[in-house]
Amino acid sequence: TYDNGKEFSYHADVSATLEAQGFFAHPYHSWERGLNENSNGLLRQYFPKGVSLASVTQDEIIAAMCRLNWRPRKCLGFKTPYEVFLEDANTQGLGVAL
Repeated sequence: TYDNGKEFSYHADVSATLEAQGFFAHPYHSWERGLNENSNGLLRQYFPKGVSLASVTQDEIIAAMCRLNWRPRKCLGFKTPYEVFLEDANTQGLGVAL
């Protein structure tokens, strides 16, 4: 789901490369991008609103990413995003190992 920012001007190329469809949310309709909004909330646990991302180190970003990817999610049947990714990758024959 895209918002209406100029950073998505190449949305057609991204969709074609990923062989996936995308759509644009309406302005000021954040509920149309529920996953994005939920992810932003999770990230705010590590980087509160008002914290300048310029002051965040690469190590801090990687640590937050690892914690979030290893956190079980109800919507994934209480599996972690990492587990679901590995299962899908191995189903696709990509041979990703733990």
